[in-house]
Formats: sequence, C-alpha cells, structure tokens
Amino acid sequence: MARAHALHILVSTQAEAQDLKKQLAAGKKFGDLARKHSLCPSAKNGGDLGEFGRGQMVPAFDKVVFGKPTLEVHGPVKTKFGWHLIKVLSRG
Repeated sequence: MARAHALHILVSTQAEAQDLKKQLAAGKKFGDLARKHSLCPSAKNGGDLGEFGRGQMVPAFDKVVFGKPTLEVHGPVKTKFGWHLIKVLSRG
C-alpha cells in the first residue's frame, strides 16, 4: 500500500491559508506557523501527521498527498475540516 509522511496547517478560512502560504514563501518555517495557527491537534508537533496510507485521509487531502510533488507547499485545499496547507515530506 502507498504510504506518505506529511505536514499540514489547518485553518478556518481560505484567506488565512493564503496569508500563511505567503509567509512560508517569504521564509517562515512550516512547523512554526503550524504550532501558532493550525486548528488540528497535530499543531503541537509542527503539523506533523506522521506516516499514513492512501485512503486514511479525506479524498481531497489524499489527492494532494499522493498526487503532487514532495517538499513543496500545496494548497489551500478545502475539506470538511477547513482549509489546509500541505507539505509532503516523503512518499513510498
């Protein structure tokens, strides 16, 4: 089964996600922004979701994690939980 290791930041609005993406592009650290802004319990770990298999996350999230290039920030991605910025660390 395909597996991936990803980080994410979950916020409630698209505008907030876009603002955080700009901060990342300007050199801010993903983990620091996740700890400060993410609504997900993974925030305490810098947004680290650990390793998970295909199909364990909601479809829109899965599509990015298993279909987009690694080590880039993707999003904002809308799910039933809110808006995500996603960074895939590895996939295998």
